[in-house]
Amino acid sequence: MSKKSASVWTSIPFWRRSAAWVTGTATVLLIWLTFDTMGQIGMGSDADLEKGIKKRIPAASVINYHIGYAFDEKRGHEVPVIGEKEPFFGKEWSNKEAADLLHHGKLTSQAKNCMNCHTLLGNGAYFAPDLTKAWLDTKWNDGTMTGITGKETKEEAMAEFLMHPSQYPTHARMMPELGITKDEAVALVAFLKHMSAIDTNGFPRNFSQSAKRLEGGTHAH
Repeated sequence: MSKKSASVWTSIPFWRRSAAWVTGTATVLLIWLTFDTMGQIGMGSDADLEKGIKKRIPAASVINYHIGYAFDEKRGHEVPVIGEKEPFFGKEWSNKEAADLLHHGKLTSQAKNCMNCHTLLGNGAYFAPDLTKAWLDTKWNDGTMTGITGKETKEEAMAEFLMHPSQYPTHARMMPELGITKDEAVALVAFLKHMSAIDTNGFPRNFSQSAKRLEGGTHAH
């Protein structure tokens, strides 16, 4: 009686080789993805900004530049647009000064528990407005809040609002008095401006259109 040949699907050596190839390929792919991700989430440099090189997370000194938001036809969603230089609280900040300011702003946002009410970069609560693109909110750009607060610039109006929110009731869900100092307010505004310059892959979706639809109301705080 002739011996029946064993199927390759029941061959232990075949599955061992397959497992080795799959593991090896997955390992190489994982290493490549890790390096690619690190490059994507790494903060850019001051030189990148000066040369117009786009980074998903720009350098801290992006606070010295005008930041806009525009629809990208190729990517199918809105992206930050870094424009010309503009004073921030009346001056141009060095990269170290800007980095220190952002660090202070981040720590302040944590100390004041901003995410108890707000959303930042997809994390937090939904009781109050999403702050990811707060710097680009129409209420800060159309003169509404500078007029209400009596300040000349957007950043000064934002800082004033943060320090004394009860004096400027802009929403039914009023922001509580958190005892934010002037230095903390300046740092928080810097943190918000930098966050608006981060390429979040279109999140939140259709922000500028949503902001236009909300012009009749407000989501300034």
